[in-house]
Amino acid sequence: MTEAIQPELTQKFRKTYQTNDKQQALQRGVVKNGILASSENIQGHVNNQPVFSIDVAAGPVANQKQSGRCWMFAALNTFRHKILQQFQLKDFELSQNYTFFWDKYEKSNWFYENVLATAGEALTSRKVAFLLQTPQQDGGQWDMIVSIFQKYGVVPKAVFPESKNSSNSRELNDLLNKKLRRDAIELRKAVRDGAEPAAIEKRKQAMLEEVYRFLATSLGTPPETFDFEYRDEEKNFHREEELTPLTFFKKFVGVDLDDYISVINAPTQDKPFNKTYTVELLGNVVGGKQVKYLNVAMETFKRLAVKQLEDGETVWFGCDVGQSSNRQDGVMSLDIYDVNDTFNVDFSMTKAERLDYGESMMTHAMVLTGVDLVDGHPAKWKVENSWGDKVGDKGFFVASDAWMDEYTYQIVIRKDLLPEELQKAWATEPKILLPWDPMGALA
Repeated sequence: MTEAIQPELTQKFRKTYQTNDKQQALQRGVVKNGILASSENIQGHVNNQPVFSIDVAAGPVANQKQSGRCWMFAALNTFRHKILQQFQLKDFELSQNYTFFWDKYEKSNWFYENVLATAGEALTSRKVAFLLQTPQQDGGQWDMIVSIFQKYGVVPKAVFPESKNSSNSRELNDLLNKKLRRDAIELRKAVRDGAEPAAIEKRKQAMLEEVYRFLATSLGTPPETFDFEYRDEEKNFHREEELTPLTFFKKFVGVDLDDYISVINAPTQDKPFNKTYTVELLGNVVGGKQVKYLNVAMETFKRLAVKQLEDGETVWFGCDVGQSSNRQDGVMSLDIYDVNDTFNVDFSMTKAERLDYGESMMTHAMVLTGVDLVDGHPAKWKVENSWGDKVGDKGFFVASDAWMDEYTYQIVIRKDLLPEELQKAWATEPKILLPWDPMGALA
């Protein structure tokens, strides 16, 4: 049965609202100052001062500007922390434009391959519609950036600096997605018309050449070899000649990326803890690293993060940064805004309900660089963001432990930190989740 809203009902609501003095006072404040400013709770700031019992040196923050490269910045920042310490550098960044270029290039090929694999399905198929909705984007997952590092290495930012289109990627994305959708028309038609696989592959390679040309024109041509010169904190001069991006990674980063795994906390009924998961169609490099997660309880999740910080190593993590978050002051806390009281409306959901009903998912990746332990338990966490030094405490944020419980979904941890039972769990074959599962969200 369908019930329309009757004028009498609305008049009843209006009368009740207008005769409520508290609501009228709230209306004046909220209309003038905005919802969040009127709901802000100063105690949320008091409870989250930027002082931590464990605080790993990280150096100045980076700035992703108007792009969705947080996952790249966070990963490169974890490497930068190691380089700063090991080579006694004061200020250094790896090139985000370099990884951006190769990610776009590989995502285009990933899209072409999936278009060909689904060419027999109707356009109205949910899977085909999912592919065409966003052929590629700036965001990604930890295992996806690992695939880029393992295939292409890394370079210093000075060797391949930022471009206008990496710092503000909207125009690039709009045009690249337009091209990819145009190419999808041709590839699907070729399959339907029974074209020979060799002919389809030849046409796909021509499309990839156009992608390369588009990216090189927009971002610059990535270096194949380069020299690296620097002075350490003691003013000693160093020069490394004829490096490749892969030899630079091996010498200056020196991390075995296969030693690190993605641990998630997704407390939904369809994802039992201590099991592994992957997501259909999620990836960027054909033949690259499979996106794989180990789902654990939140207490285990946080204990692993603390262990890695105690070892002096920062932690890549994914969260829903916009929830209960004061961006300018850099405070993420459940008590930073009290919108329930402002509106006399219950907005509460459990973490599982938010995932199941589309209210929350991973939207951003940052780096845990510290934690404040009280009686051995975390009270708040230090977070290195990639939004420049004009927000937070010179770019660093504070997350309350309760906020971490509710809005953090993923961390990247060394496998050797896992207890034996979780190492065995990690070794199992992952369950494949549907492409639109919330754990397939890109940071």
